[in-house]
Amino acid sequence: MKRRKNKKIEFKSVKDLPPIAVSLGSMSFNCTGTWRNVKPLIDYEKCNNCGICWKFCPDACIYVKDGRPVIDYYYCKGCIICAEECPRKAIETVKEE
Repeated sequence: MKRRKNKKIEFKSVKDLPPIAVSLGSMSFNCTGTWRNVKPLIDYEKCNNCGICWKFCPDACIYVKDGRPVIDYYYCKGCIICAEECPRKAIETVKEE
């Protein structure tokens, strides 16, 4: 079976882009912490403060305070990407109460 060659899509300006959904407000107004059914918990004994959890958090709810990662549960949706990416396995998944 012969493969089709994909055409490269190019847009000359922003006006040429198709309509896309965008947030009209800051995420600071969207308190998404109530969405989760599991939450990440950092074991600071295992954590080496590498910042990978902070880097991969899609909602920017992990911040660094005094050189250590801190999870803002007010915004954390419980996607657990931080736990999956942690090389030291210092973030465990706990069922939300």
